[in-house]
Parts: sequence; C-alpha cells; structure tokens
Amino acid sequence: MWKTLFGKKKSNEEIEKIKEESESGKHKIYPILKPGDWAGIKAGAIKQTLVGNEQNPKVVIGFGYDTPENFVFLTNQHLEKMDSNQILKEAYQNLEDYKTEFEYSKTLENKALTSSGLDFSSERILSKNHMLKAHKMLNSEEILVTIPRRRCMMVVAKNSEKKLLNTFIGLHQNAWQDDSFGNAPIANMLFVMKDGNIVGTFPLDK
Repeated sequence: MWKTLFGKKKSNEEIEKIKEESESGKHKIYPILKPGDWAGIKAGAIKQTLVGNEQNPKVVIGFGYDTPENFVFLTNQHLEKMDSNQILKEAYQNLEDYKTEFEYSKTLENKALTSSGLDFSSERILSKNHMLKAHKMLNSEEILVTIPRRRCMMVVAKNSEKKLLNTFIGLHQNAWQDDSFGNAPIANMLFVMKDGNIVGTFPLDK
C-alpha cells in the first residue's frame, strides 16, 4: 500500500531531484482521486475540485509522483520549481496512457461492467476515451459509475431496471464499507456520465 507524503518540508535539492527524475522518465506523475475531507488539502497539496466547490469539496484530484518507495503528492512548494500547466498536462497524459479494461460482471448478469484491481482503475473515470468504451459496451447514452475506493470501478446503464440498480448500489455500499483490501475511500456516490463526461452525481450517504 502506498504511503503518501505531503506537507513535509523538502529542500530545493530534493524537489529538483524529483523533477529531474520525472523528466528522465524514472517517475511518472498521475492524478489521484481523494474525498473532500482529505488531509492533504490542509497540508497544501496541489488539487482540483471534481465534485462540490472550493469551500465545500466532495471529491478532489490530487497530483503526485509514483515512486517505488512512496507516492509523493505535490504541494504548492513544488510549484516554486515546477510549472503547474506542465504538471497537469503530464498527469492526464500518463493517466490516458495507463491501460485498464472493462469486463462484464457475471454477478450482475453481464448487464454491468467492472474495471478494478489496478492502481489507477478509479482515476480512469477522468479519461473520456476510456468511459466511451463503457457507453458502447452497455449500449447506453447515459451510464452510472461508482468509484467507492481506489482501484475500484463499476458501471451500469442509467436506464437499467430497478432490481439491477438496487443490486448495483448494494455492491457499491459493500465496497464502500469494506476496508479489508486497504484501498483508500473516494466517494459514496454515483457519477452520471454522458458522452464520456461526468454530468452529475447522486449522493448515497443519505
């Protein structure tokens, strides 16, 4: 399980080393989904708000380097030595290049999809090209996506019958409550997607 480093003072030499190793291809930077109460926000981590607003975030996107020892989240301190636009460009391109596939779920009568088990399975919700595959496989203009924890994604057609949707939500709740695999929680909600883009959310914590 990755450790997370943020908010810890690093020397200019350490920051420069991380940057150089990234440029050499040794470490790659990725976007990482986090809940709105993520401690990294107060610690000064660089982030974008995916759901909610700056004052009341529900889901945010952090950014960091995938190194063998740790996952190093970037903070505002790093921006003193790095270009923010380049960080975003690299992170999203690396996510786009990170390959994950959808599989039909036998548990849900092959009427839903799963894409889980890899480090950035959940973050791939941010890839329009990847999510367009889900639309096509389910033959649905609108889909519901759940990413309760890291390395976990499930997808179902929005217009599915009630029984299937209830089972789908039940599986989401099981994953949300199950910490046995050590995957960090992300969101207790359903994401509504159209044309590969997030167009709305349904909270499931009420």
